[in-house]
Amino acid sequence: MTHFTDDLCALPCKTQLFLYIKKHSARTSFSTFTFNFMGAYISLVIGCILVNNFVLTQILGICPYLGVSKSTKTALGMGGAVIFVMTLAGLVTAAINQYLLIPFDAKYLSTIVFILVIAGLVQILEILLQKFSKALYDSLGIYLPLITTNCAVLGAALICSKGMFSLLKSTVYCCASAVGFAFALVLFSSIRERLELARPPKVLQGLPLTLITAGLLAMAFMGFAGLGR
Repeated sequence: MTHFTDDLCALPCKTQLFLYIKKHSARTSFSTFTFNFMGAYISLVIGCILVNNFVLTQILGICPYLGVSKSTKTALGMGGAVIFVMTLAGLVTAAINQYLLIPFDAKYLSTIVFILVIAGLVQILEILLQKFSKALYDSLGIYLPLITTNCAVLGAALICSKGMFSLLKSTVYCCASAVGFAFALVLFSSIRERLELARPPKVLQGLPLTLITAGLLAMAFMGFAGLGR
């Protein structure tokens, strides 16, 4: 460092000024790029979880949202399963889309290919849960294999393919969307557990009160509109 300073001092003043400006410009450019890069992905994550929540805003994945939300423990398990499947599906389908479907002009096969990928990931998840967490596997029941046809998982993959997202952006988008799904599911299940202690009118018991609660929760999430901008 001392030798570099001595050499720099020995140079003409204009050369020293040029090297100084070049060095600090490079640092500033890198810092600006890093800040913009991180800001873009933070905005994407916030948007997926709160602003454009798959369940409460885009009305995707309603079947497990209503079917597995009676217990918070089961909702946590389903949320973790969806995060696992959707994140890996986002990465794999984005790679297939960029390196196979687009180069070979086979975009028309995207839906069936993505469903096959999701089905394969769900099978892997079923095997793992059956081996390491039999109780969770039994509690999820039919809703675990139904992740294969969960419109939220397939919808995320199709949105990434149509938006021409990069591999990293597709993975982040799908992971954040899955976290948003899990967040909405756990939040709704905790509300439903509290409602079990209440005594609503007989005409509202069961599904009617559940749908009213889901609608009110969706309206509450409308307050996050514009948050990620």
